Amino acid sequence: MRVYPSSTLRPRLLRRRSFLAGLAGAAGAATGADAQQSGLKFATGAEGGSFVVYGGAFVDAIKLANPKIGLRPVPSRGSIENVPLLEAGTVDIGLVFGEMAQELFNPKDGTPSQVKVLSTAYLNPGMFVVRADSRYHTIEDLTGRPVIWNARGSGLALQGRFVMEGLGLDADKDFDAIYTETLVEGPAMILEGRAAALWGAGNRWPGFVKIASDTRGARFITPDDEQITRIVDKYPFMRRITIPAARYPGQSDPLSTVGSWTYVLARPNLDEKIGYELAAALHKAERLGTMFGGQLDESTAKNTLKALPRRDVLHSGVERYFREAGLI
Repeated sequence: MRVYPSSTLRPRLLRRRSFLAGLAGAAGAATGADAQQSGLKFATGAEGGSFVVYGGAFVDAIKLANPKIGLRPVPSRGSIENVPLLEAGTVDIGLVFGEMAQELFNPKDGTPSQVKVLSTAYLNPGMFVVRADSRYHTIEDLTGRPVIWNARGSGLALQGRFVMEGLGLDADKDFDAIYTETLVEGPAMILEGRAAALWGAGNRWPGFVKIASDTRGARFITPDDEQITRIVDKYPFMRRITIPAARYPGQSDPLSTVGSWTYVLARPNLDEKIGYELAAALHKAERLGTMFGGQLDESTAKNTLKALPRRDVLHSGVERYFREAGLI
């Protein structure tokens, strides 16, 4: 198992308990009208990931639908940092991978988190990418080989772990696991031949685009039909997903794989009025159609209700809007 440091990175994220304890004395995030006036803080992700792209489209959609809602994107390390920021009330809303959200709302041990669901973001199909000139064609071919899972504890790494466990494999023991500290490191390592495969997920995930755009091309490795069935049987919150042809350069055929819903979550006690207005603005943007580069196509009221880990985790303001709009 290898961890690749980066000299350009901020210090590593503290363990969750220490991180939250350190923030306990800090000033809480603004609430109610004050939060709207000063601007809601929206934790997105890091350079090289889908969260930044989606976050930009989300902010544009809310601004267009209701200019009175101030929404300010806050770059972060993604789910691994967004969760403690939300729980501490340091940000108002944030993007979180589905696998991490499941652990928040349905933990094996301890009490569920008090964060709430504002909306689905998109389905996150996960898969491996290798260089097209490599000899790897199946997941079995990759066992024992250097595989990049991205940052340790990240949503991407957690998703990869769930998928491998669904196949009876261990991401650390059955592969030569590599954990990077930035999303941009993984694609470079594949192109330079320093690793066999990179795990990634998302809608036109930038890491996949970079490798597939190289003159040597890319090959995507996904579970086969029998493996997909095994994974979703073990983890019912995961979905069978078909990635359309031409989603990535050189991808001539559709790809079947698994993944889960990514969510826009709200900090505990986010004012009901703010949740209501965000839901109304997002629903208005939904009715405007695909005018945000397709990034918000799956951020619908229908998908949000269908994908809830539990009905009681829907933000109260969102629920009130959905009822008044006749959506539930």
